[in-house]
Amino acid sequence: MQGKKRKILKKILLRSAVGFIVGIVALAIYFIIMAVDHPPMEDDLSSLRIRRIRYGENAFVLGNNWMRKSESGLWEAYIEGRPFERGVAFGRLSRELLYYQEKAFVEQIMELIPSPVYLRVLKYFIAFFNRNLDKNIPAEFRHEIYGTSFSCSPEFDFIGSGYQRQLNYHAAHDIGHALKDLNMVGCTSFSVWDGSSADSSLLVGRNFDFYMGKKFSENKIVCFVNPSSGYKFMMVTWADLVGVVSGMNDQGLTVTLNAAKSDIPRQAAMPVTLLAREILQYASTIEEAYRISRKRKLFVSESLMIGSARDGKTAIIEKSTGKSDLVYPDVSMIICTNHYQGSVFSRDENNIGNIRGSDSRERYQRVHELLIRNKPLDVAGAITLLRDRRGLGDSEIGMGNQLAINQLIAHHSVVFKPDSLLVWVSAGPWQSGKFVMYDLNRIFNMNISHIRKNREIYTPSRTVAADTFLASPDYRKYENYLVMTLKINNFIKNQQELPEGFETEYMRSNPSLHLTYSRLGDYFAATGEYKKAHSYYQTALGLKLPGKDEENSLKEKAARMHKKINHD
Repeated sequence: MQGKKRKILKKILLRSAVGFIVGIVALAIYFIIMAVDHPPMEDDLSSLRIRRIRYGENAFVLGNNWMRKSESGLWEAYIEGRPFERGVAFGRLSRELLYYQEKAFVEQIMELIPSPVYLRVLKYFIAFFNRNLDKNIPAEFRHEIYGTSFSCSPEFDFIGSGYQRQLNYHAAHDIGHALKDLNMVGCTSFSVWDGSSADSSLLVGRNFDFYMGKKFSENKIVCFVNPSSGYKFMMVTWADLVGVVSGMNDQGLTVTLNAAKSDIPRQAAMPVTLLAREILQYASTIEEAYRISRKRKLFVSESLMIGSARDGKTAIIEKSTGKSDLVYPDVSMIICTNHYQGSVFSRDENNIGNIRGSDSRERYQRVHELLIRNKPLDVAGAITLLRDRRGLGDSEIGMGNQLAINQLIAHHSVVFKPDSLLVWVSAGPWQSGKFVMYDLNRIFNMNISHIRKNREIYTPSRTVAADTFLASPDYRKYENYLVMTLKINNFIKNQQELPEGFETEYMRSNPSLHLTYSRLGDYFAATGEYKKAHSYYQTALGLKLPGKDEENSLKEKAARMHKKINHD
């Protein structure tokens, strides 16, 4: 009887194995089919024949389009025309930056996922996940992305064609949610008007804390776009992104993105940066922006903060895969971090868990504390707030804590004055460098001869000086902390012994930050020194933590070390 059962079990296992292999083969065939390139049909390819002309070391002109590097370190660009023409111009003008950006992005992915096997699995996962991505992107933006793809390097064709890669890069923010709710995006935004603003006009500030490694944020582009349809607008972007994360149009409407807690999506929908782009290009009021957002389906949860000169106020569009809400404040200020505030999501489990477990609520409270303390707020005050590195009640929380408004990872920081079409953009590093001011009225009426003479386009007299933090001992200590963090990560990865004095120096570099001690705990856990690991985890638990989720994670690590100590 037992022998018969074993035979039946073997048959079941054999059939399961065969079924699994057939499934894998079928999936492989499916992915090969899915990998076939299907760019949009473009009737007029004449823009591909226009040559890029160089003026100086870092200034280029292509037809009426141009791009130059400012003395501030920011790249600046002007793009006009039909969708495909705009894409071709943006790609050709930023060709070197496009290569550098993609290389930095791929290197960061390979660092996060060093296994070639897992990378192939990731490639197939994304191919399957994004199989209908192009169907969820308006034709105008598909043509623009297609134009940009002609400047993609063939070096990365092992990932996919230039067009495929560009489509997928526009969903990078969203894919981060899909893979494991990655905390690559933890932004802070706020707006004041009427009695909360120094001159009663609308003022909007934001930190875009999207971190994909140091190289990724080195070549920020302040891009001014004059499309063949819709409103003219500016955005702060990078070389492969035609979508928007921070921007303002010539009607005085601003859009900024803040990620929220998401369900794991089942398939791609419209990338949120392209929804933000559509709003910026085609909306002039908050209600118009909301109507556009309701037409589109996202596959992640997101807050879109919309400032409007016509409305004289700011509101937040809160959107998930299935629900939307429009949140207006009762007072002359509004704050947006990474949780929802409206009634539609008040009982949403993801949002409730996010408020309880993450850093978002306390960071919100810190912004509110500073707005009340410093109102009425002007541009300089808004920038000071965006640079704030302390916790609630001015507490010392360590440099780089997620509870801080300034987490020292920002890709860019921006302040908008929509009534006068002025924008201040951080030159870096992070929001600690100077903020340079651009006047949209002036730039959209600028003659191209200005660029041929390689003259500055920002307004030097309105520059806000760099933070004194950059000249302080604390800044030098933080730079050392970043270098040592990279080293300790490598020591963990390669099971290498720490150099003499490393522990002490690392702790001195950022003594108030919990991550300093939890990383040392991770190192000693990996090398089998469980008592030291437990001690460091306990030290980390005694410091200011960015939410219950981090606290629970550290408690679990400490408990595992305690168990190993007792077992040994």
